[in-house]
Amino acid sequence: MLRVTLGKCVRNVGHRFMSSVGTESALPSNLRIPSNLVDVPRAKRALPLNEDLPVLHRCAEDIPAHLASKQTWVESLASRDFKPLGLVDLHPDVFAVQARIDILHEVEIWQKNFKRVSHAKTKVRSEVRGGGRKPWNQKGSGRARHGSIRSPIWRGGGVIHGPRGPTSYYYMLPMKVRVQGLKIALSSKFTQDYLRVVDSLEIPTPDSQYIMDLVAHRHWGDSVLIVDVGEELPENILQATSNLKKINIIPAIGLNVHSMLKHETLVLTLEAVKFLEKKLLWHDTRYSPIYPFKLPYSDLP
Repeated sequence: MLRVTLGKCVRNVGHRFMSSVGTESALPSNLRIPSNLVDVPRAKRALPLNEDLPVLHRCAEDIPAHLASKQTWVESLASRDFKPLGLVDLHPDVFAVQARIDILHEVEIWQKNFKRVSHAKTKVRSEVRGGGRKPWNQKGSGRARHGSIRSPIWRGGGVIHGPRGPTSYYYMLPMKVRVQGLKIALSSKFTQDYLRVVDSLEIPTPDSQYIMDLVAHRHWGDSVLIVDVGEELPENILQATSNLKKINIIPAIGLNVHSMLKHETLVLTLEAVKFLEKKLLWHDTRYSPIYPFKLPYSDLP
């Protein structure tokens, strides 16, 4: 009898819960998500299967036998409409590594802290103003014994164990961890279909509206990070993005995890792809340290 009653109670509770959350209208107004905040389902682009398109770039480094190169389209910024110019082979050890959220978090926290300097500082009792004489006699007044108004228990006195800035939070992650963080961030962008490869950064006009229309027409998202190798970028792209806060351009040598996670879409040029593959894969094959250990004063005669 007890089992039957318990089973009925469980079923009734289950039916009530499903009826309360089964439809959106059953939810109270404070728990409903506004329609303008619900993300529109984003269709992922199909893999390039057109064999007529030429391969504009192949991996210069050797690919392990158990892996295969990844392919994506090469686009052009010369027109607003999407028209693939060809294909590009991406090295799997750079653009298809296993996702490690812990490494991404570790590198992100390191980027925020290793240049941080806190200038917070409080004064100890020897630095605050006043307190040159004893406030009152040791005995006879009926009050507690005090020797200086600069004591930490006095209002306006010194601070015990307060911050004594400037304080540096500098520390360094191992180079292998930093390199792995870059690979994971690039692979995440490629897996989520937020990686775009273009032939160059040449655009026909320096108007900002052109680049904004191009980003909206190709569904690149709210923020775009453009990466190129050359020190001298085309003048049109520089003028078009100079007053845009959500479209930024950085050199490939300065590409970092924080910038990639901060922006929604990552746009790489062909030269940037070659540069990143060469630099990141070099760390997998090097055996000597970048900064060799050296005893102090070993260079003295």
